[in-house]
Amino acid sequence: MSVTWLLPKQIFDGETLRAGWALQIEQGEVGQMVLADAVPAGAEVRTLEHTIAPGFIDLQVNGGGGVLFNASPTADSIQAIAAAHRSFGTVGILPTVISDTPSTLDAAVDAALQAWGREGVLGIHIEGPHLSLVRRGTHAAQHLRPMDQSTLNHVRRLRDVHMPVMITLAPEAVEDAQITALAEMGAVVSIGHSDATAERTREALKAGARAGTHLFNAMSPMLNRSPGVVGALINSEAYTGMIVDGEHVAEEMIALAIRARPLPDRMFLVSDSMPTIGGPDHFNLYGHDVYLQDGKLINAEGSLAGAHLTQADGLNRLINRIGIEPAAALRMALTIPARLMGLDHLARIEARGLDDIICLDDDFRFCGFLKDA
Repeated sequence: MSVTWLLPKQIFDGETLRAGWALQIEQGEVGQMVLADAVPAGAEVRTLEHTIAPGFIDLQVNGGGGVLFNASPTADSIQAIAAAHRSFGTVGILPTVISDTPSTLDAAVDAALQAWGREGVLGIHIEGPHLSLVRRGTHAAQHLRPMDQSTLNHVRRLRDVHMPVMITLAPEAVEDAQITALAEMGAVVSIGHSDATAERTREALKAGARAGTHLFNAMSPMLNRSPGVVGALINSEAYTGMIVDGEHVAEEMIALAIRARPLPDRMFLVSDSMPTIGGPDHFNLYGHDVYLQDGKLINAEGSLAGAHLTQADGLNRLINRIGIEPAAALRMALTIPARLMGLDHLARIEARGLDDIICLDDDFRFCGFLKDA
């Protein structure tokens, strides 16, 4: 049984970057991690001029590889989307169904149940339809509706088999008892697409909401006398996702929000990606074409319609443009989202296959998987 010791430039262990450490590699899997001088004498050692880390985790993925989950809510579509993102270093996703007809949500839930456990499929993110009309963004107005028993039943089906579930809702479209019921099932309730006041947002957090969906986007802004959803979330201990593509949120605001949080490690990257990742430069949403223009996805109303973004892109921007310390940025790209969904093992490098471990260059840009290095 062949054992190799790998000595990379740095190892991200889920929390920090370590130089001068070695990994035991056996049968295509990482074993223990030890200081380089603790490698057994005479062992086969291979050096690698890359930083290595567990693969990225993305909790908001609408599409990829030319496939939009809403348009094709099947298990095979989920697998195709996951495969498209894997080619950019993301090894686990929550396929995301946005506001649509009841039958589309039915099909998406069935598809998630069928696809769960396939490579890269971690669960499901239900984004809507219980959202604010005023802050709907690209979500079609005709599909928005108050929280109903049907959605609660769907989440219960998913949680009965212990599938990780995130559900985005607007506090003004639901009752606190419904938020509590979802939280007690084990779903991660995330506040988004909301025009709520800061007070109403705090009530939702108290009722059991634990996260915020794409901070700053599609939510009431932070003003001097009206903190809104943005201010309430920043001042809370909730986890908040952010789209870091240089289009959805100004880089200064991202840096400000990260510094302002009362607890560290509560911000994480999401892509909010669409079928253009690993696919063509346009797709159809709600019967209308969305085109990629200068790095932005623009719908028929002239609004942003998701993002043309990968977690690798977001990490690169966090480190090389916004100036976030690399280990903190890596935690935002994989450790924090994994922790939020109760999947902490996905942030560890030990006992992982080489096809789940990524290589990063000196600028922390994704450059492939360890299995191919």
